[in-house]
Order: sequence, then C-alpha cells, then structure tokens
Amino acid sequence: MTGQSRRSFLTYLVAAPTLALVTRAAADTLAPQPAHAVVPSLPAPADLVDLGDLFILAGAPTSALLALSVETDGSIRFRLPREEVGQGLTTAVAMLVAEELDAPLAAVRVELDDARPELLFNQLTGSSNSIRSLYGPVRQSAATARARLVAAAARRWNLAASSLTTADGAVLAPDGRTAGYGNLAAAAADPALTVLGATPKKTREHALVGRPTPRIDARAMVTGAQRYTLDLDVPGAKPCVVRRPPSLGGTVKDVANLAAVRAMPGVLHVVTIATGVAVVAETFGQALDAKAALQVTWGPGPADRLSDEQVRAKLRAATPPLLVPPLLTPYVDAEFDFAFVSHAAMETNSAVADVREDRAEIWSGLKSPIVARETIAADLGLPLDKVTVHVVQAGGSFGRRLFFDAALEAARVSKACRRPVRLMWTRVDDTRHGRMRPATHHKIRATHLLGEVLSFEHRVAAAETDFRHGLGEIITATAANLPPGLGNATLAQTLFHTTVKSPYHFGLTTHGLSEVPTGIPTGSWRSVYSANTRGAEEIVVDELAARTGKDPYRFRRTFLKTDAQRAVLDKAATEGEWGRTMPAGCAQGIAFHEEYKSRTACLVEIDARDPEHVRVTKAVIAVDVGLPVNPRGLEAQMIGGLTDAISTTLRAGLHLDKGLPLEGSYSQFHWARQRDTPRDVRVLVLPATGEEPGGAGELGVPAAVGAIANAWARATGSKPRSFPLHFDVDFTPYPR
Repeated sequence: MTGQSRRSFLTYLVAAPTLALVTRAAADTLAPQPAHAVVPSLPAPADLVDLGDLFILAGAPTSALLALSVETDGSIRFRLPREEVGQGLTTAVAMLVAEELDAPLAAVRVELDDARPELLFNQLTGSSNSIRSLYGPVRQSAATARARLVAAAARRWNLAASSLTTADGAVLAPDGRTAGYGNLAAAAADPALTVLGATPKKTREHALVGRPTPRIDARAMVTGAQRYTLDLDVPGAKPCVVRRPPSLGGTVKDVANLAAVRAMPGVLHVVTIATGVAVVAETFGQALDAKAALQVTWGPGPADRLSDEQVRAKLRAATPPLLVPPLLTPYVDAEFDFAFVSHAAMETNSAVADVREDRAEIWSGLKSPIVARETIAADLGLPLDKVTVHVVQAGGSFGRRLFFDAALEAARVSKACRRPVRLMWTRVDDTRHGRMRPATHHKIRATHLLGEVLSFEHRVAAAETDFRHGLGEIITATAANLPPGLGNATLAQTLFHTTVKSPYHFGLTTHGLSEVPTGIPTGSWRSVYSANTRGAEEIVVDELAARTGKDPYRFRRTFLKTDAQRAVLDKAATEGEWGRTMPAGCAQGIAFHEEYKSRTACLVEIDARDPEHVRVTKAVIAVDVGLPVNPRGLEAQMIGGLTDAISTTLRAGLHLDKGLPLEGSYSQFHWARQRDTPRDVRVLVLPATGEEPGGAGELGVPAAVGAIANAWARATGSKPRSFPLHFDVDFTPYPR
C-alpha cells in the first residue's frame, strides 16, 4: 500500500471469483424443478446468464480497487464507485460496511467516487446490478479493515488476535480493555502489521443487514440540506441555459439578433454549440429571458417528419413474423402498442464545468462517469489526465443519467466562454429533448390444448435504443462468456435476451426483437425491455386463463417453473385477498415477474367507474430478492416501480408530432400524482431465501404493468392493447 497517511489506512480487496458466481447461478437455474405443466419449457438465455452476470464478470478484474478508510476520529469513509440517484444505494452500502466492521451506522460516510478510468467497466450504474456486484467486495473490504484493527490492538496489548472481539466501533479484550477504531487507525495502517485472514460474516451472523433501516440521507433530503449539482459552490460559475431546436436533433443555422441579446441585462455570453444556442448570465432568470428573446434559424433534424402514426406504422411493419401456425389447436393472438415515455426525473439535466486551456473539471450526476470523462476530454482536445469528473448525487434517473449530455454541453460552453458555468436544462427541455423510452409494438401468439399451453411466441419491434454510454463496451468485453448464439448478437439483441424471459412452462417459448432506426434520442428506461415485454405477456396470461376456464392466479400457479416463484405469487394472492367480491366497475388484477435472480408478484385493485379518472386503489406486492440487505429500501423500490407502472399504463406517454414531443411539463406528461396512487399499499419482503442479493431496481415495474392492465380489463370488459390506456392531448402544447 502506498500514499497512506498516519490518520487513516486504506484496504484493497480481491473479490471472490466471478466466473464461479456466474457458473453457480446457471447451475441453480438448471437444477431439476417440479413441473406442474405437461409441456415444460427449456431455459431461456437469461436463465443461464443475465445482464447483471455480465456486469459482474466485466467488473471482476478491477473489483479489488475499492477504498475504505478509518479516520482517527473513528469515522469510516467508503468511496463508492457507483451513482446514487435516489435508489438508496448509499444506505445499503453503509449497512454492509457497518455490519462487517461492527461499527455504528452513523459512523459510516459513503462518498461518491470521481471518475476512475482504472476501474474500466466497474463504475457504471445500471441493470439492478450495484448491490449484486458490490455485496461481496464491500464486505470483504470492511472485513479486511476489521482484521487490521484487531491486529493493531493485539500487538498493542500483546494478546492473541483470536482472543479479541469487536463491537460498536471498538476492539474489546477479554480483560475488559477497549480501544476505539479511531485510536487504532494509525497503527492499523502499518504495512509491517501481521494480519490474520479476514472472512466476512455468515448471513446468520448479521445484526444490521436484513433489518429495515431508514436512509442515511433522508433528513438532508427532506430539509433541503442535500446538495445536488446546481447547489455546489464552484467559484465563478455562472448560470447557463440553452435554446434548443423546434425538432429533435435540429441544428443552428443563424442567430438574427445576436448583438441585441448580448446587450440584455445580466447577459455575459451567447455562444452556439452543437445542440443549440447557449446563454450565460448573472442569474438564471436573466439567462431564461435572453434565451426566449433569441431569433434563431434552425436546420432540420433526423426525425422532423415523424409523428406517432408514422412510428407506429414502421414498428408494425418491422415486427418479426410468428413462426408457429395455430393449425388445429386453439390459440390466443394479441398485438400491443406502447408509446414513447420520458424519464421525467425530478432533477432535470444539469452540470457545472470549469474548463481552462490546460485542464477541465466537471461536476454532474453521472451513471457512466468514465465514458463521460473520456468523451469530454476528446471533445475538448485535452489529455485524459487533465480532465477531472466529479460524480454528484442526483435527484432521479430511471436510466437517463447513463447519458451525460449536460456535462458535455457545459464543458463546451465553458471552453467557449473561458469561464466556469452551471448549466441547467429546463423542465420543457428535459421532457422534450431528453432521452425517451422507445416506442414498441408487440405481437404474441399462444397455442393451447386440453388445458396445457403448447407454445408461446413473442415478437417485439422497438425504436432503436441508444446504448452508447458504456454498456455496449461491457457486453462486447464479455461476449465470449455468453450462451451459444448470443456472443455474436447485436448489443440490443444481447441485452434483450439476457433480461427478457418467461417464468412459465409454456411449451415452445421464443422471444424475438427487431429495432427500427428513427433518429429519435432514446435510452434505457427503468426495466428497459421488460416493462413492456413482460407487461404484455402478463396480459396474455390472463387471456389464456380465461380461454381455458381457469382462475388467473391458479393458472399462473400451475405453470410457474419453481417453488420459489409460487411462494411469491401465493403471498401476494393470500395477503391481497385474491378473488374477493368487488363492486361493478372495480376489479382485481394479478401478475408475476422474475429478473436478475429476484422475483415479485403484484396484486392491485382498480376503480374504473369514472372513465375520466381511473384509479388504482390498493396494491399488495410480494418480493423475494434472495438476501434483502435493507428491506425498507426494497419497499421503496417496489413502490417506485408501482408508481411508474400506474403512470405509464394509465396516462403517461409522449405524443410525437413532426419530430418533437408535444408534452413539455408534468402538467402535460401525466405522471401519477398523490391522488392517482393508492393509499393502501403493502410490500411484503420475503425472508432471506439465499446467501446473496438479487437485483431490485428494475424488478417492480413489469408485474405492476400487467396487474394494472389485467384489473382494468376485468373492470371494463375491454382488452387493453394500446398504452397508455388514456392518451388524449388534453392540454395546449408549449410553443416549439
């Protein structure tokens, strides 16, 4: 170890063999399971290796580079190479550190790490992977720190390390002597210290992990003390906004009144960049006024002629054909359309940049900071080691912050102005010009006979999803470890097949994806392909149950592949009182989803008696993630997934009109508000069913989409086929 101070010491770890983890996961999936259906299904690619496994595999070579320090005041600092966007990651990681160190949770400080190129693929946040990939390495790092502290105390007291114990941030001797961690920090940093092997605790020994725990940043968030990007006090940084084109990807041809705008009160700079015309002023109000006054002639964008109807027609034409003809067997056919959706994070895109001739410094909420740093350095013409990128906690993402548009724009403006700037996307900018969940079209056919499902085909056509944010490189680097047939697949195909799978024994089960280039800026949205794909499948499962004369819950229970899946479904059905009598116009819906080594079932009740205001009135969600690190955080994740599903299933979507969404704010993009969400929500976290955690961030949306759609179908007697279900333009769009 090098570069250590006497005040603290750093521990670096070597993670457990990731290949063994992936192999073990595959073996567990392929273990014999009792098949309740006559026609079992073969494992899907995602049953063998899922996208999270690829993330873990890609990050394995650098998973040793985690840094933990114990300070002389007894505080513990951990540098987290992931982004906190509200998912509770910092709390869960702090719990892991406190657990292994036998320290108070309040003593642990989790700080977001700057972009570190040496981490390669190990600093990208996404795909429900952070806790899965960090669980072992973080515990080992903290266990190693604990071992060094114990060794330091043993040397000081001339006792055997094995005779010492730890508790409440201190080392304890059998004779009653104690030494706080802060008092031992300097001695523990001695490279000559003899240290016994460090082994993380067994699950049964956990005292904190697995216990519902409030977020460590909750007070800061509710009191306004939490510092987001635009709260940072960067000396000399002036407010900046960008006038954007009237269509997606449009270009600046000319600014007619440049001199007049530059003469407006408070205006410091007006510069043209690739994405529009930027205004830097003394205040954001002055910058917004100047932006509105700009008279710009715009060049065309790549999607200028596209509106909803054209996109829908392109997707329908591109949907791969179904392969299994119904012949003499009964069958269910269904087609579905899902609209574009905004990420709509509470905090809009923002960044602070200070670019000088010989260096640059950037601050922003970034989920792929290494790629952001490399891209910004190349764009500015600076050596990589002259660009510093600081990762700042962000107010929401849903996949949006995998891209770093604001950081790149801020860097370009700062270079042109030769001064620091704090760039903010307005809410209208964020809704209209931000990344979107791609619109999709789905074609499903299920054949059945004598109560058994013989085949299940699902063909998806999607507007092309942009993965140029680091995930593509991860898939490329791990392609050799993919199941046969996926190693040479496109990035989209690989991601689709390593996330989408059916949990049911439905005979011959196949999935297919085709993508349509549109020129529209798209990106991964929470659950990526699963929200739409599995949501649509759960609707068809209900229709299959009706065709075969079965109860939807009992039908699912019969065809699910494993006892673990059935346990989750049973929990939701029992606690949600499935089958209880409902008033006319009200109904229950139920659905199931499994992904990233986790599984969930969702039961909702819906009130559709007022067609203008359909409401989900109750939800019961059961969830099994293997080992829940923080059940309270998991509850929040599932409630968030439910809210996303309520929004995008019932009302929230983007109307594309001549290359630009009509929606420009929350008043137009109808995200669920308090009056639209159920007061009665119960999240039932199953006790630990494994030794390691599965993914949770993406898990909560797909089952909720299916449950809400199924409840709506039962309440209204209609088949849901186009989403959102209520999608009127009931507002006056902002000017283009």
